[in-house]
Amino acid sequence: FGSRNDRLLKRYQRIVDRINELESKVQPLTDEQLRYRAHELRNGIVSRQIHAADVLPEAFAIIRESMDRNIGIRTIFDPESHFDPDLLQGEAWEAYDGLQRAMISSGQSWQTIDIPPVIYAGVRKVYPESRPPFRARCFDVQLIGGLVLYEGRIAEMATGEGKTFVAPLSCFMKIIEGFHCHVVTVNDYLVRRDASWVRPAFEHLGFSVGFIQSDMEPGGRTRKEQYECDITYGTNSEFGFDYLRDNMKERADLQVQGPLDFAIVDEVDSILIDEARTPLIISGFAHDDAPKYRAADAVTRKVVELNKPWDQAEAAIDAAKRAIKAAEGDEDKFKGDKKAVEAARQRRIDAQKRLEEAEARKEGLVQLYEVELDRKSVHLTHEGVAAAQTEAGVGSFYVGNNMEWPHLMEQSLRAHVVYEKDKDYVVERGAKGEMEVIIVDEYTGRKMVGRQWSDGLHQAVEAKERVPIKSETQTMATITLQNFFKLYKALAGMTGTAQTEAEEFQKIYSLEVVTIPTNRPVIRKDNEDRVYRTEREKWEAIIEEIKEESDKGRPVLVGTTSVEKSEMLSNLLKRKYGVEHEVLNAKQHEREAQIVLVAGQQHNNAHGETVGNVTIATNMAGRGTDIKLASNSHKAGGLHVIGTERHTARRIDNQLRGRGGRQGDPGSSRFYVSLQDDLMKMFAGEWTIKVLGFLGMEEGMAIEDKRISKGILKAQKKVEERNFLARK
Repeated sequence: FGSRNDRLLKRYQRIVDRINELESKVQPLTDEQLRYRAHELRNGIVSRQIHAADVLPEAFAIIRESMDRNIGIRTIFDPESHFDPDLLQGEAWEAYDGLQRAMISSGQSWQTIDIPPVIYAGVRKVYPESRPPFRARCFDVQLIGGLVLYEGRIAEMATGEGKTFVAPLSCFMKIIEGFHCHVVTVNDYLVRRDASWVRPAFEHLGFSVGFIQSDMEPGGRTRKEQYECDITYGTNSEFGFDYLRDNMKERADLQVQGPLDFAIVDEVDSILIDEARTPLIISGFAHDDAPKYRAADAVTRKVVELNKPWDQAEAAIDAAKRAIKAAEGDEDKFKGDKKAVEAARQRRIDAQKRLEEAEARKEGLVQLYEVELDRKSVHLTHEGVAAAQTEAGVGSFYVGNNMEWPHLMEQSLRAHVVYEKDKDYVVERGAKGEMEVIIVDEYTGRKMVGRQWSDGLHQAVEAKERVPIKSETQTMATITLQNFFKLYKALAGMTGTAQTEAEEFQKIYSLEVVTIPTNRPVIRKDNEDRVYRTEREKWEAIIEEIKEESDKGRPVLVGTTSVEKSEMLSNLLKRKYGVEHEVLNAKQHEREAQIVLVAGQQHNNAHGETVGNVTIATNMAGRGTDIKLASNSHKAGGLHVIGTERHTARRIDNQLRGRGGRQGDPGSSRFYVSLQDDLMKMFAGEWTIKVLGFLGMEEGMAIEDKRISKGILKAQKKVEERNFLARK
């Protein structure tokens, strides 16, 4: 019988077979006949004369045909496409020539004129395969994806399988059932791109497509018009904030959003899981506490300075323990080699001595605060409170007017110890010309302009960075994304990586995940992780691999976890080899489309050699980034993806990997890990020391071992489970 997933796929395949049978009946129809039939179906379903299930295959055949015609074939008339009409034969060529004349005499645009079916048939003969720019016919697996969404499930489709094609299929069916559709994606750039791309297919059938951008006036006429379209594309926060604003309006005619009928959430795991508990908050002015945050910041700087000896002793103890274990591992590994064993034994003795010295040093020190990196929290110890009270010139934090101090200190410590510039946030000049703190989304690597951390954390970070401190605000309306999406009558989603969270989707949203096979087999080679002792050794090895693969003519995409690390790697690469490359991070987002466009190509370097393009990116390159291979890059072995550390969520790693080997393209990937990486420090501290014990490790040597990869996976699962419990 197979699994439930197999059984569902078989049922969908039977519907797809019927859609394919109808293709020969739909293709000869004129543009006008296709339009008429679409509205005939809609009127029949809305007036209850036709049952939706009976016309499902025909509706899918109509929208597939319209996409192929209006997104693909129609572009032969676009002067920028440089189509050669001599490729057409007989009637098709004559019809093409006649239509060109008609457009010149009538002044009608190539985008709106009806095209005779004979031209569509002629182009299909010349380009039988569905590849851009002149074809946009959905593959069977994309039709299956559309059916999965239409039935309110999550379609898990591998990266590069054309998820952009899939949402419109199900939206069309929902539109003819009388629904308004919202397609939710992760950023303004993708919203604009996807809506503009699909619009011709719907407009030629007499339906409308709109999109919301963050710079559109809230509650304005433009927003209302976009929501009045049959399909509206937008980001989760725009849809959520418009809902909150509408609920604060005094009269219904002032509201802009309209009904919450059907939502398709693209990158559903990012929005419904990573950001599920993120509250969307509309706030009003509360009070100005800037002086308090500056005072707390001054005290925190002193406390952090006083705690330095403790931090240094802790780091020395940890380093010595690792060195002992590594030396023990080497003694074991080199048993037959007397010289090597003696050298390892000496290293162990030296490390033991360093350990004793560090522990003796720590004896006389006090710890002023404790850090929980995984929870992003910091707490003053009893001694820390005493030190802070002294620095603040306050008898006790816990009496009268001083009661605010513990909270102010905690947020200020978090700002200094846990939150890092160019990783968690960037400091840039804002719209008013003043320097300000802008949060960077940890999952997408993008700037979240206009968002603030709550509870005074934002003000604490502003005080740390010595930029103007914004007034604290009070909440006027709030909703979490989890609760907002539960308001829709029907919900569906797509992603490349949902299976790791299937249980959570089922429990919280009653959404079932259906894994859809790829159109062509994936031939990308995913290599074992390479693990190094220190970050320095890891970065050196990464630079060597970038140079080596680029020299073969292969484009290389390097994924980093923060703006700071992307810039640091960029400098190292320039300094050591002078390799030309692009950097894509939250600071460069305006150039994103341009950078992605050339990421899969080759160029000639300063010595006239042909090398693969190198792109260093933060998590921004993880989602919706379609890197197209040039034919020479394809021959050289395709895109090589390098991950510079493991993310706490497995999905983010899988997304990065999935940039390579799309649609059956060749490609490869490898992750580099050091025992000093955040994930290893947070969740695998003791375990990594054990690893050194059984594997040993020389300076600059990497280990590739299945046990290591398993251990990393375990650490990631641990984080995911904890996050799931927090969201339930």
